[in-house]
Amino acid sequence: MKMILVRRFRVLILMAFLAACALHLVLDLLPKLERSAARPSGEPGCSCAQPAAEAVAPGWAQARGHPGGELAAAASAAGDAGWPNKHTLRILQDFSSDPSSNLTSHSLEKLPPAAEPAEGAPPGQDPGVPRPPDPAHRPLLPDSGPRGPVPPPGLSRDGSLLARLFQHPLYQVPIPPLTEGDVLFNVNSDIRFNPKAATGENPDWPHEGPEDGFLPTGEAAVDSYPNWLKFHIGINRYELYSRHNPAVEALLRDLGTQKITSVAMKSGGTQLKLIMTFQNYGQALFKPMKQTREQETPPDFFYFSDYERHNAEIAAFHLDRILDFRRVPPVAGRLVNMTKEIRDITRDKKLWRTFFISPANNICFYGECSYYCSTEHALCGKPDQIEGSLAAFLPDLSLAKRKTWRNPWRRSYHKRKKAEWEVDPDYCEEVKQTPPYDSSHRILDVMDMTIFDFLMGNMDRHHYETFEKFGNETFIIHLDNGRGFGKHSHDELSILVPLQQCCRIRRSTYLRLQLLAKEEHRLSLLMAESLRADRVAPVLFQPHLEALDRRLRIVLRAVRDCVEKDGLHSVMEDDLGPEHRAAAGR
Repeated sequence: MKMILVRRFRVLILMAFLAACALHLVLDLLPKLERSAARPSGEPGCSCAQPAAEAVAPGWAQARGHPGGELAAAASAAGDAGWPNKHTLRILQDFSSDPSSNLTSHSLEKLPPAAEPAEGAPPGQDPGVPRPPDPAHRPLLPDSGPRGPVPPPGLSRDGSLLARLFQHPLYQVPIPPLTEGDVLFNVNSDIRFNPKAATGENPDWPHEGPEDGFLPTGEAAVDSYPNWLKFHIGINRYELYSRHNPAVEALLRDLGTQKITSVAMKSGGTQLKLIMTFQNYGQALFKPMKQTREQETPPDFFYFSDYERHNAEIAAFHLDRILDFRRVPPVAGRLVNMTKEIRDITRDKKLWRTFFISPANNICFYGECSYYCSTEHALCGKPDQIEGSLAAFLPDLSLAKRKTWRNPWRRSYHKRKKAEWEVDPDYCEEVKQTPPYDSSHRILDVMDMTIFDFLMGNMDRHHYETFEKFGNETFIIHLDNGRGFGKHSHDELSILVPLQQCCRIRRSTYLRLQLLAKEEHRLSLLMAESLRADRVAPVLFQPHLEALDRRLRIVLRAVRDCVEKDGLHSVMEDDLGPEHRAAAGR
């Protein structure tokens, strides 16, 4: 009798195992069957059930060894009329968990103090020197004609302060002609390519479609690319986006309106951040609201334990654009439904199990991170709506590697110790003898970043990144600005130390700062107008806007002190041609 019971128990376990396997097979096959049923019988097409599939674009064919063909493979299929396999477009996004990717505010007391290896400047001209155009290079996004005094997309000509500002000659200075080595991606929209090459897919993996894995040959117009992809292919040696790139305004709208299809926590960093994927396969970094607009950083908080503010990320993008740096990826505010757009669609079990209902019947969650991820610091909706910022991702590291640099004026990130620059007044001379700062271009970029951070009150600039393809002759990417705009009542003068020690600045930067200090182009009014278009406006508390004007005057005073001490020619790097100096009235 005992043996019979044991056998029955074994049979029962075996049947349960077989039923579980069958259930998994059904769940795996169900999406494929649904997509097959959604297409007309016998019609080849995209493997995704998108509404736009009614106007299916021609498919893909094999690559012919064209340089940049892998990116073009992803690009050509990204049109609204027929989407490729989602992995094709996701490879263009930075979903890396590498801590050097999209650096966030790590607790630097925990990071190793290893110094960055010195890197010499590659052969080539300085970015300020025009290069002859390469006849072999055909730009993916054609020039729409001569660039006259046209305000950026979305900004009207009807007398707005922003429209007048962007018509000023200082905002019409062109970048040097682009050669093939000056664009991040060398892409032609008329090549044929292999989708497996674009996705990095293993040929042994199972796949849908014909036996050889190719879809029918065809082309997709550049205009049909999603806006995040247009943003990526517009990146070059001198700027993240051009002044007149319509994809940027369109991308800002997408960040605020695109359907969110998946959510996961971003690894690394001290505070909770979520990676959100949209219906068009774009991705963005979501920072939820932690403080109200009126709250200031508590006076007893160290800079490395301060909250990361979502509205600071939004305001930093707009400030960077008004300063004409264009080195911050597009950021937009958004109200997110925590139930439908986070909890119900996430596959991150660690995130999902932190959701709860508060005593006030609000939906809350706290995720996992180093600081402020506990029930006591939970993020709660009203009742399930939460405000946050969405920052567009840069291209995936597998397609566009980025180099992470330790900021020479990095703080100690210690409660008692001071950094070397805080005790050595001649520290800049040592920095200027170290590559890549021994060339004037990089040190001037650091000065731009210093001014940008001082205007925001951001003390948390421990590292910065550049695109590896361009070597040392390129701009600094201004990532991770969430600890700015924390104190409107206090100006942190130590942020300006790099400028005061080095006494170097670009003439174009200085002239724009002078312009923004004038009443007709007052920085606070320009910021207020620019931020008004965001979906979570008002983005900044009025005292923060007024602090911008006050801090701008402090920067200009610091430059004047340098000129009195070292002379104009020693301080000012003349990066403007005679025609632009004359047009600017200087």
